[in-house]
Amino acid sequence: MRVSLLGLAVAAVLAASPAIAQQTPPQGDAFITLGTMGGPVASRDRSQPANALVHDGRIYLVDAGDGAVQQLTKAGYQLPRVRAVFLSHLHTDHTGGLSAVLGLRNQTNVAEKLTVYGPPGTRELVAGMVASMQPAARVGYGIPGQPWAAPADTVTVIELNDGDKMTVDGMTVTAAQNSHYDFAPGSVEDRNYKSLSLRFDLPGRSIVYTGDTGPSAAVEKLAKGADLLVSEMIDMAATMATVARNSPDMPAPAKQKLEQHLSTHHLTPEAVGDLAARAGVKAVVITHFAGGTPDPVRTQGYIAQVRARFAGPITLANDLDRF
Repeated sequence: MRVSLLGLAVAAVLAASPAIAQQTPPQGDAFITLGTMGGPVASRDRSQPANALVHDGRIYLVDAGDGAVQQLTKAGYQLPRVRAVFLSHLHTDHTGGLSAVLGLRNQTNVAEKLTVYGPPGTRELVAGMVASMQPAARVGYGIPGQPWAAPADTVTVIELNDGDKMTVDGMTVTAAQNSHYDFAPGSVEDRNYKSLSLRFDLPGRSIVYTGDTGPSAAVEKLAKGADLLVSEMIDMAATMATVARNSPDMPAPAKQKLEQHLSTHHLTPEAVGDLAARAGVKAVVITHFAGGTPDPVRTQGYIAQVRARFAGPITLANDLDRF
């Protein structure tokens, strides 16, 4: 009982602290782009890939890159309100903040178990994070006989595969395997490692999140008629210019292979427009900028490239934008 009281006391102190006191969060369903920079290289201006889906007063993280907890707090939401985490794939720029989500919930004695949904490999990933939490949980706040809750008891993992569909708190969630990886179908790698795009059908709205993907008929099918498409995007020219600056002596065959990889595992502005048009979505939000933070000139260029293929509303997201 004393452990619970201590946890409640810590939560009360956090809530009362002027430095981190929160305004009343906006009401209603929303998709919030917590971090909009394509990883894995950190940016001074934007946080790593992470998003918050708000539905019926509950929060669901959709990817959780480094800094996700802090960005969630900036958006006006406290960590205990997070009901579940959805991971599109297991690259660290999309999962680096999950360890903090799990550890800080444990440290502040959040009683409700968190569910993490993700592709094959998520169970192994979370098990490693849980193992890393053990020393702190045993120490607790340094009071003899008062450890924190056993970390393994605070989280549940559900792995998803292509075509899986489930109901979570009144919304339907559908997963589709995309083309961020191109392992041979049926291979060991293909069975064990998948990159997923996710569709969230809420009672009054449908949102599709591409995660990292290249052009993909499966994602087009998943996004059919969606109210909002939240898509990644790569600036190939800027990315390859950065590669040229950092690796001026890269052999031509290696450079060609890298360019082929980037263009088939990610979406250029034109590919975003094609995806949106073929899927017949109502609006597009672009996030996960690879190639550097957009400046005003490049921003207009991106919009023009997408609009050449898609006539609907197009927004280039910033961190903490709400849609």
